[in-house]
Formats: sequence, C-alpha cells, structure tokens
Amino acid sequence: MKTIKQISIIGGFLIATSLLSSSLLYAGATVSGKVAFEGAAPTPAPINFGAERQCALMHKDKMPVNEDLIVNPNQTVKYALVYVKDGFTGDVSAPAAPVEVDQNGCMFTPHVAAAMAGQKVVFKNGDALLHNIRTESKLNKMFNIAQPIQGMSTQKVFQEPELGIRLRCDVHFWMSAYLHVLKNQFFSVTGDDGTFTIKDVPAGIYTLEVWHEKLGTQTQTITVADGETKTVDFTLKKQ
Repeated sequence: MKTIKQISIIGGFLIATSLLSSSLLYAGATVSGKVAFEGAAPTPAPINFGAERQCALMHKDKMPVNEDLIVNPNQTVKYALVYVKDGFTGDVSAPAAPVEVDQNGCMFTPHVAAAMAGQKVVFKNGDALLHNIRTESKLNKMFNIAQPIQGMSTQKVFQEPELGIRLRCDVHFWMSAYLHVLKNQFFSVTGDDGTFTIKDVPAGIYTLEVWHEKLGTQTQTITVADGETKTVDFTLKKQ
C-alpha cells in the first residue's frame, strides 16, 4: 500500500511528465537562414563629417562608412529585416524589455532596430555633444527631441505597426537610421554574417518578407510544423 508521500511524488512526476510532453508537442518552429547579395559587392562610402571635428576625432584613424548598404565578407546583407508579414492570427503582447537606440561617435547604433507595437524604445545619447532624434513616420506620431547631455535617454512607445521609420539627427546631417515596428514578435535583423533566426513560430502557413532600405523587399510563403527547424534563404540585388 502506497503512503501519502509516495502518492504525492508519483502525482508530481506524472504532472511534470504531462507538462513536458505538452511543451514538446506544441513547441514552435525555428525559421532561420541568410540574406545573400547578388552581384559585385559595392564599396561603402566613408562618412563625411564636414566641419564636425569632434565627431571625426571619436573614430581616430578608422573612419566609419555609410551603412545604408553593407555587404558582408561572405556576400550577405547586413541590416536586413526578416519578419512574418502574414499568416499569424494569435494573441501577442509586447515584451517588457525595451529596445535601445544609441548615438555613439555621431552615428546611430544600431543602424536598423526593430520593436513590437506597444514596446518601449529608449533613445540614448552616448556622446558628449548635442544630438536630436527626429522621426519620419506616417502611421505613428512624429516627434523631434533634443538630447544635449551625454547619458540622456528618452523613452517612446510606437503604437502602430510601421516599417521603415527613418530616424534623423538634424545637428549632424549624415546621421540616419531606421526603426521597424512590427505587429508580432516574429522578426529578426541580419548582422555581420547576414543570418537571421526567428524562434517559437506556431505551426502554420506564413508569408515571410525581407525588407532592406536600398534593396527593396522580397517574400516567400513557408509552411512550418511544431518543433520544426526550417531554413529559408533570400537573395537580393540592387534595384
């Protein structure tokens, strides 16, 4: 005859096993791949700081380049957004952790950022000089804020999904970046190796799109199953 303690242990084991089986059964898919560049890789132009010697001195002998089209050494594209455009109909809530956009060396960092609608976006000034952030948005309320002090931060929330919100600093004419606001959490921005990974995608049929400021957009229809690892590659070329 089993004791109460034994019954409790067995019951707990069965519940844990059930929860584990359930999580494995309904585990989302992982969609990953790369964004390749077709053709000869262009040489990015160095940033012209003009008379802003303070900005140039922050970079010493290594001058930064225009980041609107960066082709990595492995012939892939940096700063391309890949996201689930259509097909997802579930409930979503914005993450509590904010997305950060900094200003370092008179450059926006990162050049391309992405957040969910309703998620906090924190704009920072890492430089010991005046910057301002002006948004060129169509669906979200535009703003223009000054950050004259190093270490300042300003928090904003973008409520409407909107791709390609341009960020500018009017003090330094070359400073430009993009912020994407997505309607779900299934997105990724490519980095130095041109790859992307989107996790926990529920089973279903989706339209996956890549967006790049200079190379345009491209879509693919994908079907994923629970727990599947799916590879999807894109190839972009100059328009």
